[in-house]
Amino acid sequence: MSGVVVIGAGPGIGRAVARRFARENMPVALVARSEATLEAAAASLADTGVRVLTLTADSRDEAGLRKALDDAQRELGSPEAVVYNAAVVRPDALGELSLTAHLDIWAVNVLGALSAAAYVAPGMGKRGGGSFIVTGGMPEPKKEYVSLSLGKAGVRTLVTLLDQEYGPLGVHAASVTVNGHVAPGTAFDPDDIAEHYWRLHTQPRHAWEQEAVHGGR
Repeated sequence: MSGVVVIGAGPGIGRAVARRFARENMPVALVARSEATLEAAAASLADTGVRVLTLTADSRDEAGLRKALDDAQRELGSPEAVVYNAAVVRPDALGELSLTAHLDIWAVNVLGALSAAAYVAPGMGKRGGGSFIVTGGMPEPKKEYVSLSLGKAGVRTLVTLLDQEYGPLGVHAASVTVNGHVAPGTAFDPDDIAEHYWRLHTQPRHAWEQEAVHGGR
């Protein structure tokens, strides 16, 4: 079992997804921008007994992200699953942000996922299987979150394109949409949300879903 790569391994969903896959004895590669984030995420997996690899990369840096994915493959083998959980989540109104600011956010919310998928999906296709799962946002656009709404629309389109290109080769592309504020002990507990990622990864091909929605317990 070659493991999972979690890009955006911060507190909340990223860390919970890593623990969920680790419970199945899958090695975990954690990717984040800061060493502090990686140290905390690795510490949360210390009791699982699986191998944990920490890799520093910014999802806006294509070369750096590809290097992290190469390092993960070299150390753990070709991943069975890649989870893209990196995102810029901030409130902003129509016309509030500059074009440059929108492009920077789009680079994290969409283009980083595109870069990672374009790099790993061909290999998964050659092996005849694998999962690429992206964390989505709110089910419907919200005027208070313009950049995030645009980004999550982009993610949904990306998942469809990946399915068209690599689905016939056995690669399951999907997103997980969370319709609420993520917080432990609530209806949007990250551990509950993480179950969707494992379910999508293990779905039989005839039952593949492109989107799972967590609307609360």
